[in-house]
Amino acid sequence: MDTRDLAVLAAAAGAGSLSAAARRLGLTPMAASRRLAALERDCGARPLHRTTRSVSLTAESEALLPYAQAMLEAEEAARAALAPGQLCATGLLRATAPAAFGRKVVVPLMPELLAAQPGLRIDLQLSDAVVDIVGEGFDVAIRIAPLRDSGLIARRLAPNPRLLCASPAYLAARGAPAGLADLAAHDCVRLTGVTHWPFRSGSQSRNVRIEGRFTSSSIEGVHEACRRGLGLALLSYWDVKDELAAGRLASVELGDAEPQDLSIWALYPTARYAPPKLRVFLAALERELA
Repeated sequence: MDTRDLAVLAAAAGAGSLSAAARRLGLTPMAASRRLAALERDCGARPLHRTTRSVSLTAESEALLPYAQAMLEAEEAARAALAPGQLCATGLLRATAPAAFGRKVVVPLMPELLAAQPGLRIDLQLSDAVVDIVGEGFDVAIRIAPLRDSGLIARRLAPNPRLLCASPAYLAARGAPAGLADLAAHDCVRLTGVTHWPFRSGSQSRNVRIEGRFTSSSIEGVHEACRRGLGLALLSYWDVKDELAAGRLASVELGDAEPQDLSIWALYPTARYAPPKLRVFLAALERELA
């Protein structure tokens, strides 16, 4: 079997349509159809049920799919083994990350990474929504949040320290809170639907109710509102380090507690081999976060 034909089958199974599978693989829909036709000739069985809008696996391809995925993973690992001195990544990596983190941390890594890996292509979706990475065909998702149980592999990339921040203008007008109890007297800029902020006081975790006149569905909206003096905000260090250095934001330290940290995680589907394209992407991200 030609692994290029199997790649079309695997991509179509994840994407739910042949046109979406072709886009993921950088093929034209006609070329993807020809690959499936070649696979049908090799196997002697029809690989997909096709309608005008979607595709679904036949019983034969349902049985074939795990082997096809294993063969594709093994091929990537074999190619990497041929260049032991360096990790050569090829193909398309589909990744998703939170919008602000992707724009500030992930995208700046791309020029150097793609220059070092000429066979690699990357499709990065920036979204604060939690996506189904298996169902939507992503190779990896970057998440900054407590994780729920899933069938995915979770790899901790780095800690994610958070700071209580405010603009100098806000602090000059309202003063800085000295402790957790003082937060009740302040405007707190928060994500839509968030009513409490987590803090750590000694060995104890405390969720403190906060109030404010402005909320946003995006952390970028919270950040900008905080910078413009609308109140205190709980923000990640990577998101505010430039503003802190320039004096556009100030860190607010409480005497009796500090914000509870999160972690930055990479989530990817279970696989016997971590493909080289995933390994070089995560290695570049870990170096930056270090």
